[in-house]
Amino acid sequence: MAKGKSSFMKKVIISSLLIILLVGGVGAIFAYKTIYQSNVNLGDKKSQIIYIPTGSAFEDVVRILGENNILENRSSFEWLSEKKNYKNAIKPGKYRILAKMSNNALVNLLRAGIQEPVEINFNGLKTKSQLISRVAHRIEADSLDLYYAFNDNGFLNKYGFNAQTVQALFIPNSYEFYWNTSVDEFFDRMAKEYKNFWTDTRIQNAKEIGYSQTEVAVLASIVQAEQCCDQEEQKVIAGLYINRLNKDMLLQSDPTVIFAIGDFSIQRVSFEQTRYNSPYNTYVNKGLPPAPIGFAQATAMDAVLDYDKNDFIYMCAKEDFSGKHNFAKTYEQHLVYAKQYRDALNARNIH
Repeated sequence: MAKGKSSFMKKVIISSLLIILLVGGVGAIFAYKTIYQSNVNLGDKKSQIIYIPTGSAFEDVVRILGENNILENRSSFEWLSEKKNYKNAIKPGKYRILAKMSNNALVNLLRAGIQEPVEINFNGLKTKSQLISRVAHRIEADSLDLYYAFNDNGFLNKYGFNAQTVQALFIPNSYEFYWNTSVDEFFDRMAKEYKNFWTDTRIQNAKEIGYSQTEVAVLASIVQAEQCCDQEEQKVIAGLYINRLNKDMLLQSDPTVIFAIGDFSIQRVSFEQTRYNSPYNTYVNKGLPPAPIGFAQATAMDAVLDYDKNDFIYMCAKEDFSGKHNFAKTYEQHLVYAKQYRDALNARNIH
């Protein structure tokens, strides 16, 4: 009887072990699938961008994933997020979710804050408003907050600028940011880029020609507006304007009139427009304008710092509309070039 009972207990123990192993195996398979098998279905797309705003809770993340139809199984994502403590480690930002990602890969990506960078390019911009609009469309910072920062002298003072001269801080280039960049972080980054540009050599060159860093940016913005692309001609134009400044002559730059008026569609500046009342209009005000008339590129500023030592006083756009200019040392020669250009404008019916 004792022997039979012992045999029965062995069978019970073996059966229990088999059940435990079976349950454990099923659990292991479930855990493996939950963690490592794909839980992202993007249809025909290879990837999907999502944005997690600053201050988001885990529930917000789940909602964002749901709104973008990313998760095949929400419960399994929530289960693993709990296990990996992602619920308490939410990081805002712009994220690229790849097709067929596992929960493990997705949670690791979001928990580590591995963001997709955004690129901001300042080329071609002329005004603060244009820059604010472009930046606000690419980072999380609100356009109104950016506007206040760009016009807050107290805030800008720590960077060495004011609301009028702040354009000189921004040197056009392509810059990468994280989407959740704040206003302060944006300005700090641009101040760092500004300091990187203004090397000891450039600072010394500015001193040698008798201009502050901001004045270099102001003159460079005018030079750039006159000649966007040819750096050698930019140097000639810079030399011409410095000649006029040294002679206490009006710069008489058409781009300053266009900037003052604020109508960048103007193709031909009229005499009446040159009388426009603005401190930026160099037809009526001697010296440099109070601030840049655009965002001066590094090449234009280098053209000013290494300007061509010439005797030119006058210039006029070439009549072939190549974008280049005829330069003159005398007013008489300038009148010849000016008539050629006016005739070309008239022939094209540009008024």
